[in-house]
Amino acid sequence: MQRCEQPKMIQKLANVVIVVKDQAKALDFYTQVLGFEKRTDFSPGGNYRWVTVAPKGQDIEISLFQAGSDPDPKSSQNQVKAGSNPQWTLQTDDCRGDFKRLKALGVKFNQEEPADNPWGLLATFSDPDGNPFSLLQPAKRPS
Repeated sequence: MQRCEQPKMIQKLANVVIVVKDQAKALDFYTQVLGFEKRTDFSPGGNYRWVTVAPKGQDIEISLFQAGSDPDPKSSQNQVKAGSNPQWTLQTDDCRGDFKRLKALGVKFNQEEPADNPWGLLATFSDPDGNPFSLLQPAKRPS
């Protein structure tokens, strides 16, 4: 009987792509408004630019991909419209405080105040390109 070797497993999510209309404006929003840090910023050539951001201490990076900038015109990335990405949840330990701070910086939330839910305190907003986000302060679990 031949022994099968176990396949290598996926280890972690490393990067998520968000399609934006203007990388410079998106970079400003994610770093200056949300307080993320810029991790990568280089241009391998042509009109293409690779920019990533992430919350401080977070392994997963967000790539801010400018719609239509892939050098390959047939690339699936060029077919995605800004603002059509799935919703992402940003975890916080102070939803009301972050809500107030971000609102003062011009972030438009979908509600007047964070909503209390069984899973936690939640507020939803979109980036300037219409990409949806939730701000979540998880409910404390009973000990």
